[in-house]
Amino acid sequence: MGSVLEGIKVLELCEVYQGPIAGQILGDFGANVIKVERPQRGDSLRHSDTVATAKGKMGSYFAAANRNKQSISLDLKQEEDKQLLLKMVAEADVLMHNYRPGVMQRLGLDYELLKKINPKLIYAAASGFGVKGPFANMAGQDLLIQSVSGLSWKTTADLDSPVFVNVPISDYTSGVLLVQGILLALFERQRSGTGQEVNVDLLSTLVSMQGLEAATILNYDYETKWSERALNFAALTKDGWINVVGFFRENPLQLLCQALDVEDLSKQSQWDSKDKQAKQRDQIARALAPAFKKFSRDECVQRLQQAGVLAAPVFTLQDILEHQQIRDNKMLTEIPVAGQEPMRVVANPVKLSRTPARVYSGPPQFDADAVEIKKKYSDR
Repeated sequence: MGSVLEGIKVLELCEVYQGPIAGQILGDFGANVIKVERPQRGDSLRHSDTVATAKGKMGSYFAAANRNKQSISLDLKQEEDKQLLLKMVAEADVLMHNYRPGVMQRLGLDYELLKKINPKLIYAAASGFGVKGPFANMAGQDLLIQSVSGLSWKTTADLDSPVFVNVPISDYTSGVLLVQGILLALFERQRSGTGQEVNVDLLSTLVSMQGLEAATILNYDYETKWSERALNFAALTKDGWINVVGFFRENPLQLLCQALDVEDLSKQSQWDSKDKQAKQRDQIARALAPAFKKFSRDECVQRLQQAGVLAAPVFTLQDILEHQQIRDNKMLTEIPVAGQEPMRVVANPVKLSRTPARVYSGPPQFDADAVEIKKKYSDR
């Protein structure tokens, strides 16, 4: 059975995570993705996993974002290599890059020039801050974007310093949006027969993720803090933490007390409404702390869920990677790696019933496909 993107040719001029994860998603669904890397060292993500590098192994970070691709090293400042790329562009459906604004123009590879070579080309550009504006030429990196976007101040507790998420959240999400833009442009091309330029950036991605909170600021001059809008708190049980969420219940405290077999604290006047409970969630958490410690984490979650209270265990990443739910969701996959044992990585989360994502090949060794690719285009 054919894949969704079978026959689609993609040139990926991208490094690190934002662009490569987009290329991998396209490759998972059958696109022919050629990763064009800079000379000598290639994508810097290849060398970021210092533990793997010291062992002479494929880096975990690179493997996690670069399956289903070929690799060729080109020095785009050299005319011979640039001409080879232009031959590839003439037959490509998509060109992706995540260079800073202005770099592709200086290389003579901007959209206005390339669309003359291939009018059907989808030219997908990913950047840190966007193509115009005072920050446009700044180096974009996920932690920097978290700080500029306001996300680092969106903590669940009142702290006097910013808190950063230990996940490259803007890289991954903007990569997914880049794929969305590419697919939309490919769909539109079926009607018009013409390509177009697609742009995404890290900053706009994180601001758009805060769309609900932004709406309250823009319209009514207040910022939503979800942790303060209900009886929401973390509780320590006999053997671990759980998260308790009081949303969507008229009297979450009453349900909590029922689940924990304690007296109904919501009968007390200071806690007799959901609004009062939300405002005094810290006091309530302290009052209920001994009751939570009578039960295991799993028992607490089961009791609360049965009583109609939203609750879930607080896991580490290692915990959830080993959990049956992740196995049932088929969220881990094994990929082949030349010269070493296969590696385990996270699978594509999008599930299609007839044309699912597949592992066609593992992450490419640096410049591994140069001979094949150059031979293919040598007589053109």
